[in-house]
Amino acid sequence: MMPCRMMQINRPTLMTICSDMSQHKADNRPRHKQHPVDGLLLLDKPVGCTSNAAMQRVKYLFHARKAGHTGSLDPLASGMLPLCFGQATKVSAYLLAADKTYRVMIRFGTQTDTADADGNIVAESEVRTVDRKALEQAMDELTGDILQVPPMYSALKKDGKRLYELARQGIEIERQPRPVTIHSLRIEVFDPATPVLRVVCSKGTYIRALVEDLADMLGTLGHVAELRRLAVEPFIEAQLVTMEQIETAAEAGDEALDELMISSDSALVSLPVVSLTQEQSRRLCHGNQVQVEQLPPAGLCRIYDSQERFIGVGEALEDGRIAPKRLFVAPESVPD
Repeated sequence: MMPCRMMQINRPTLMTICSDMSQHKADNRPRHKQHPVDGLLLLDKPVGCTSNAAMQRVKYLFHARKAGHTGSLDPLASGMLPLCFGQATKVSAYLLAADKTYRVMIRFGTQTDTADADGNIVAESEVRTVDRKALEQAMDELTGDILQVPPMYSALKKDGKRLYELARQGIEIERQPRPVTIHSLRIEVFDPATPVLRVVCSKGTYIRALVEDLADMLGTLGHVAELRRLAVEPFIEAQLVTMEQIETAAEAGDEALDELMISSDSALVSLPVVSLTQEQSRRLCHGNQVQVEQLPPAGLCRIYDSQERFIGVGEALEDGRIAPKRLFVAPESVPD
């Protein structure tokens, strides 16, 4: 059987792309003044850099004042890293809570300290290949609501310290299992030594832990060989923007960069829509609850003014009113 490869990595290029901020001085383009940037960018994070390094590079290219990312990806991983600029940082919590889709290549037979290919091998098994039927059975048992023990190499904190900081000191502490949901787990490419799986899962799922649990059920060891995040609900892989596209747009100017952005409310398409009059919009933006005639079911909703401009997130109350929850415009910016 031909070896399965998920992607081809040009590592010198990636090292250039993900250079840290101190190397920005070598950029030949003049440093522009910051300009207001509001919206989301779905970065296709390259392999070989941290999520923060990738975000800082994009922030620099956009000359943005405020930016953040939602849901870190390990340096080993590539794929969807939503970046929030300006007012869009207010939707980050909704994206963190969203379901995610991954493609993962597993390497059976070896265990590493980080549970992925970037780590050091700490144990090996004589069982280095698996049977497809046994793999499918183990996958079935791990589908649905499960309990998962977070890996030591994670950003979770214990007494103010990140677990990965403790792990690097050779310290391992007990971690409590956490509930997560594996919505779907299927084989995308079968290879007895390095199968490729597609995983759709809830927030808080560690793919590295899932792989180790899967290997354990099959009587062997395993680690993540390659990992790519394909989707963060409601966004899909086709919407991804590469670092090369951003670099090219940066040379063309701010307008070309802005064309790569998507609106903040695109992250909230699962919420029902409520349209307000301008007077209602002003009242809501001043922190007041407003009465509406056509109220959606109780819960969160997207609020728009009479000019179809996105105002923010509200909460539909059972008494027919809308309460402000997360506003995206200042009261004085609501037009007459």
